[in-house]
Amino acid sequence: MNFAQIIGQEATREQLLGAVEQNRLSHAMLMLAPEGAGGLPIGLSFAQYLVCENRQANDSCGQCSACRKASQYIHPDIHFSYPVIPRKSGDKPVSTDYIAEWREFVTQQPYGNAYDWLQFIGAENKQGNITAHECQDIIRKLNLKSFESPFKILLMWMPEYLGNEGNRLLKLIEEPPANTVFILVAENQEQILATILSRTQLVKIAPLTKPEVASALMERNGAPELRARQIATIVSGNYREALQLLQHNENDYHELLRTWLNCIFMQNRQGLQEWIDHIASPKMGRENQKQFLRYFINVLEHSLRLQYMDRSLLAFSDEEVDFAEKLKKLANLEQMGQLSEELNNACFHIERNANGKILFHALSIRLQYVFRGRPLPV
Repeated sequence: MNFAQIIGQEATREQLLGAVEQNRLSHAMLMLAPEGAGGLPIGLSFAQYLVCENRQANDSCGQCSACRKASQYIHPDIHFSYPVIPRKSGDKPVSTDYIAEWREFVTQQPYGNAYDWLQFIGAENKQGNITAHECQDIIRKLNLKSFESPFKILLMWMPEYLGNEGNRLLKLIEEPPANTVFILVAENQEQILATILSRTQLVKIAPLTKPEVASALMERNGAPELRARQIATIVSGNYREALQLLQHNENDYHELLRTWLNCIFMQNRQGLQEWIDHIASPKMGRENQKQFLRYFINVLEHSLRLQYMDRSLLAFSDEEVDFAEKLKKLANLEQMGQLSEELNNACFHIERNANGKILFHALSIRLQYVFRGRPLPV
């Protein structure tokens, strides 16, 4: 993968390439990127750039032997580390045990997250880890001589999955063999060992902008312009979520929201129960439930924007903007803040496998209290 294949992130590319050009390349970098912003693609592209035999001004050439190998994730001097699971009880897995699956995953889902990867290798409910055995294997590989490139590179994806055994790598990070480069790609700084953090140069990667996400959906996935703009508005720079939402294009969140609020305001208990049964069904799935709630949050935000912006500037259809205007009359600023907090809390619990029927039933009751201006039950 090279930088031309990445969505946006021009500032990060210039920062990395400038460090190489000015001979300021750190031997250990932590690329911190929010989910769906392209942390892994940037790490892969930078690794390919370092081994490229004919670097261009702003990218690797993509044509030399090193680039061809790097783009297929088979370059002998680029090593990968990532969370894995035991295939059977008693196993001590290392990343190379899953290298075939890794190459396929990175090719298909370069913007995927750790959950996507663990499901890809059949983890189901198992917890992935970067183990002590893996750390020993890293030390062994990086102490070997490089085969083809001046550099030996370790790209570790999700160092958050390193437990205290990650301290085994400290000496190697502090005093690496010549021309050894560590590229750590992470999403959550708080979950990384402090001893690792203190020994790496932090490279912060910003979320993608709405225009970047919308353009990528149209150019790479053939999404209609209005749909692409709607999705880009909802996902807050997360291209992974944008793809998830695009794949569930058959779900009409606007109609789903209208039906829900009608049942709440009309106190239609039977209709509400049918609605809850639908949204909590396995066919809907947790990802869809979360995206629907985020859609509702964005409708609330549009209701606020309508007080200060021309409706033509909003990324919703005319029907959705009309609905946002009506919602503005049903809830004041304080109530909208309460609604957003309740919806965000529901997203939090969905991500942690809350029971869908119980969650949406409780959420419906709490929304009734908010719309009526009554204190929320504890």
